[in-house]
Amino acid sequence: MPLMPKRVKYRKSQRGSRKGTASRNLRIDFGEFGLQTLERAWITNTQLEAARVALTRNMKRKGKLWRAGIGRARIAATGGG
Repeated sequence: MPLMPKRVKYRKSQRGSRKGTASRNLRIDFGEFGLQTLERAWITNTQLEAARVALTRNMKRKGKLWRAGIGRARIAATGGG
């Protein structure tokens, strides 16, 4: 997967929150069209990669595709094991 970081400074990442409305990345910087989510949810790197593959196949690899969003880091499970 090309979206995973090579190194991270700290191993365990915090979950954060999903409440509120978006205040950043509200305008399209590149291109003419954009995708918008209909509800709040965690988007994984696998989902972003699947969307990228589907879009490039739909465009038949003739257009340019810019991706601004980054996926969430893996969340460590608490407990033994």
